[in-house]
Amino acid sequence: MEENIRNEIDMGIVKISDEVVGVIAGLATTEVKGIVGMSASLVGGITQILTGKKNLSKGVKVSVGENSAAIDLYVVVDYGVRIPEVAVEVQENVKKAVESMTGLNVSAVNIHVQNVMIPKADGTMEDIEE
Repeated sequence: MEENIRNEIDMGIVKISDEVVGVIAGLATTEVKGIVGMSASLVGGITQILTGKKNLSKGVKVSVGENSAAIDLYVVVDYGVRIPEVAVEVQENVKKAVESMTGLNVSAVNIHVQNVMIPKADGTMEDIEE
């Protein structure tokens, strides 16, 4: 019985790229109520404009080690939400999603609130610039 298990393990290795972990983390983040979106870096925003492709890992920085991952999330929140509560919910959701889908141990989920969106009178959203 043990010999069969060993043969299956020795078939090869599985590597999960930073981008895959970033997409999983980004999608798990946007599922949380109170998160309006992710904040793109200047380079990421320009790339999205030029290519026309939606970057699902926008606002996510991932460092994947041998068996663990540290994730930094740059988010935009809704005006009026309790930011600490939303941040904890994002941390829990991202950790659960990444660990269940990849098998990696998530060592840290760091939340960076980059902006707050406030509703305009016409029902659209307006961001508050720093």
